[in-house]
Amino acid sequence: MKKTLCLLLSVLMILGLAACGSEKQEPVAEEEGFKPALDTSTSCNINVAGGYDNFEALEVEFDRFNKYYPDVELTFTKVDDYNNMIGTVLNGNDAPDIYVNYSWMYGRDQYSSSIDHAEDLSDPALGLDLDCIRSNIILNTDDGSLPMVPVFANTYGMLVNNDLFEKEGLDVPTTYKELVEACDAFRKKGYENPMMGFTKEETTSLFTLTSYPFFCATMADDAKAVEKFNAFDPTAGESMRPTLEKCQQFLSDGCANLDACAQIEDNYEAVILRFFEGDVPMMVCSGDTVSGTKKRESRSEAFIANPFAYTFVPVPMSDEGAYFLDMPNLQFSVNKDSQNLDMANEFMRFLITSEELNEMAQNKGLMSPTEDLSFNSMYAAFGDVPESRILSPEVIGLTDDAVIQLRQAVFMVATGEMTIDEAVAAFGTFSQ
Repeated sequence: MKKTLCLLLSVLMILGLAACGSEKQEPVAEEEGFKPALDTSTSCNINVAGGYDNFEALEVEFDRFNKYYPDVELTFTKVDDYNNMIGTVLNGNDAPDIYVNYSWMYGRDQYSSSIDHAEDLSDPALGLDLDCIRSNIILNTDDGSLPMVPVFANTYGMLVNNDLFEKEGLDVPTTYKELVEACDAFRKKGYENPMMGFTKEETTSLFTLTSYPFFCATMADDAKAVEKFNAFDPTAGESMRPTLEKCQQFLSDGCANLDACAQIEDNYEAVILRFFEGDVPMMVCSGDTVSGTKKRESRSEAFIANPFAYTFVPVPMSDEGAYFLDMPNLQFSVNKDSQNLDMANEFMRFLITSEELNEMAQNKGLMSPTEDLSFNSMYAAFGDVPESRILSPEVIGLTDDAVIQLRQAVFMVATGEMTIDEAVAAFGTFSQ
């Protein structure tokens, strides 16, 4: 029996080995990712120009690109008074190969050089993965060309102290009714300022940040109203009335203590450090401000002593739910007259992918322009906003010059310097 058993086991092992040997081997899939299209031994210099004092997140991308092209030297150059000087720089002898651009420069004569020098990045031959970028923040030009591509996005919202909400057994509000109820609940629990924001000046003030998404929602499906608004038609002031009324309601509902907000000196570092005191459940700000939070955690004695979890979420100014105002932040253009145009385009092909754009956004602390926002817990709440509530000035067609009228009107009404009727009648007379 032992001999028979051994014989049977031997036969089974031989059959098993034979089956393994005869099994067809699946081919190994090629590794996905960037594949160099140029000679990797190419040696040249690529200069990127912008207005940042430093651009550490981009320099990380330089290092990652150098793994493929070790002899390409990439540098970032800060240009002082960038918006006014970029045209002169592009027309000079040391023009950059790649440069920062902005949608609001398009169509303005004083910034024509920034558009005229830009290569058309929509050319399929360049191989840029434009599908990885949210289409509503891509500039739509009259001729269908693409002079710039977003590398960061921006939006308006509020920093939320998640630990305070958890401690007090409250949910982060997702509708205007819930927002008012949350502020009231926090006040009853002893929090003097449930919601704060910068109010000293109009620019990205509490009033603009809460009102502008609401205004965009009122204009999104009315192309004629947008046309009249952009043309400064005197009757277009009425388009602001629902937003001005909402702003007034927001204040009368006691959502913000303006006296406390007025003590915040600026809408960047002072906003962050005040939030880090740990007694403010909600702090209204922009994505630009959010980008500075990580570095300032170590500058706040209060946060070091009592750190807490925080995220950035939309401000729910509507009873139906919050709006996600989706805007490009920083955009890159390629100088079509670059002496190293092929390599400049190769770097852009490397950069404009979900992997690299997400990596750079994570390092910079800004919102990524890609389709997927779930990778960054700070901005993940915006990725949960339904498509019907995602608004883009790029798509709606509102111009920056016209929007100044709304921003100033909201500020005047909110600070009590004008009535709603007076602000509506003053449309077209406001200046920056």
